[in-house]
Amino acid sequence: MENFVAYIPTQLHFGKGVIKSLSETIHPYGKKALLMYGKGSVLKNGSYHDTLEQLKKAGVEVIEYDGIKPNPVVEDVDAAASLGIKNKVEMVIAVGGGSVIDSAKITAICIHDQVKAWDVMKRKVIPKGALPLFTVLTLAATGTEMNSVAVLQNNATDEKLGYGHESIYPKASFLDPTYTLSVPANYTAYGIVDLVAHSLEAYFGAGDASLSDRFVQSIIKEALVYGPELMKDLSNYDLRARIMWAATNALNGLTSYGRVSGDWAVHGLGHVLSYLYDTPHGASLSIVYPAWLNKIKERDPERIAHLGDLLFGTKDADLAISGLKNFFITLDSPISLSGIGKGESDYSEILRVMNLNRVSGMNYKLSVEDRKEILIGMA
Repeated sequence: MENFVAYIPTQLHFGKGVIKSLSETIHPYGKKALLMYGKGSVLKNGSYHDTLEQLKKAGVEVIEYDGIKPNPVVEDVDAAASLGIKNKVEMVIAVGGGSVIDSAKITAICIHDQVKAWDVMKRKVIPKGALPLFTVLTLAATGTEMNSVAVLQNNATDEKLGYGHESIYPKASFLDPTYTLSVPANYTAYGIVDLVAHSLEAYFGAGDASLSDRFVQSIIKEALVYGPELMKDLSNYDLRARIMWAATNALNGLTSYGRVSGDWAVHGLGHVLSYLYDTPHGASLSIVYPAWLNKIKERDPERIAHLGDLLFGTKDADLAISGLKNFFITLDSPISLSGIGKGESDYSEILRVMNLNRVSGMNYKLSVEDRKEILIGMA
């Protein structure tokens, strides 16, 4: 078991009506905020109006930046940061899912340090800090509400990158499962896939950490049990709550303590599909994971077999892979490129961007040939 530091400084408010404590929570941080959100969903689910009411209650002046895309782009972050600098905001409030919150994280750095977003993502600058960030979550998926990581893409350079820094842990996050009741079936499914994928990325990281394995097991089993139930009853608050809490714990550090790192190759491969075709993040992961597992099975069948034992009561690696694949099918999340309308004619472009981004795992390294074989396995 590796040495580690357990550090999750985010204060998390969970349950019905927790937004009512936002005004009190942000009170010490200033009187002017940049409010960032996506498109129409925050207006429909009530999160925008509830947040605005709390900001007004706290006497906070609000500067708004909307229109953040599902696969967030660097241009929006630079524009939001410019607006924040111009108006001398003192904090950033993100209302939405992972794309909005990730954008807000980098925006908080860019305003504080007055730097460009892609210089941050490429690590050309080292952050001196970030504005205080508060999040109101509307989609159970990424876990970004309780971690210090963000993902952005740059269409000009054909890159989609992840970035982490302790300054971008949200000060507080507000998770009301009520705001997820209006999430449609497809994005509900993609969120469930995402939380499973995050757990698996940790599980396949380097290092021996038995308790972390059991955390992974428990989180994925929440998805295995309650995910299909939720897909049949999307208006069920209790099921929404269970999935939301599982998604948060899948990527707040809990599953990684005692390891050298997670692997993260599947996310890197999935980002290529999201970048090229605007494929929803969770959909990209359900396409890649079975193919990646079949490739890794050549190197480490025992680790996959152990996963099968934890999740499905089988020590057969092939049955473990088919178990996950069948679960994705149950959710109606795509498991092949054909599921998003792509095929052999798209291979060369997909492989080009995979190689340009040098997609590889931190534990199971991927060569150019490995990427090609995984791509063929995604057919």
